[in-house]
Amino acid sequence: MMRITTKQKIKHILIGKNPSEGLIGRIAIYGLLIIIGFVYLYPLIKMFVYSIKDLEDLVNPTVDWIPTKLYLENYRTSWIVLNYGKTLFFSLLVTLVPAIFQTITTSLTGYALAKFKMRGRVIVFGLILMTYLVPSQVYMIPKFVLFDKFGILESAWSIILPASFGQGLSSAIFILIFYQFFRMQPIALDESAEIDGANPYQIFMRIGVPLALPAYLTSFLFSFVWYWNETYISSLFLGTNLYTLQLRLFNFSSQFSLAQGLSQQAVNEAIKYSATILIILPVLVVYIIMQKWFVEGIDRTGVTGE
Repeated sequence: MMRITTKQKIKHILIGKNPSEGLIGRIAIYGLLIIIGFVYLYPLIKMFVYSIKDLEDLVNPTVDWIPTKLYLENYRTSWIVLNYGKTLFFSLLVTLVPAIFQTITTSLTGYALAKFKMRGRVIVFGLILMTYLVPSQVYMIPKFVLFDKFGILESAWSIILPASFGQGLSSAIFILIFYQFFRMQPIALDESAEIDGANPYQIFMRIGVPLALPAYLTSFLFSFVWYWNETYISSLFLGTNLYTLQLRLFNFSSQFSLAQGLSQQAVNEAIKYSATILIILPVLVVYIIMQKWFVEGIDRTGVTGE
């Protein structure tokens, strides 16, 4: 038997067979992950700490990361100024509903392009991708005029209807995702179903949809987040009487000054941060619940966001 020396044992512990298995490699990997995680979490931690400070802590230069006491009045004020309950319901209406409809319509479009051979399919697919390459500002005015003629301006329908017909935010990307996903599905499955007497609708519902669940989940979550963070389209089509939480936050400074009559910059900043956390919270809850399937969907579809 070959005898292992103390030097070899130490080398095996520190380096291992692979660099990632040794103690030095693990320390380097975990250290890098901690640094990257801190870079991403730092703004959230800073916002939260700032949001739970009272006026004394805000003006005290010696109080930085740890407040002297927990102060939740900023959140109560943010809730009132944002009209959080009503505005949250409307934000979900123009976020959740378009995300669901957009996922359904883009999946149908992607399935049709991937499975049905028809004339001009390549041209249609190219035109769909062109809609993503063209800046949205180019066709916003024609959309505005069209929606005005339809009488859906300054209503939730101006956000919901385009998504229902595959014209929502970045719909071309989701069509591409579904197109690639359905193309990867074996044709033998469809042929076997046809032999058993299944029609195209049954094949789609019983074979296509179950196999493409990661694509559905990924498309829905990205669509939800993009609609949730959207302010340009919302401010243009919803008018001045309807507000999402993001639009409320955008106009927060003037609204808060009118509502409270306060001018202290530090207090306003603390309330802004507490309002921002209240707006982030719903998306954070959705991600915590669905993170396992979301990561799997990202891995299988290859989407990284933007």
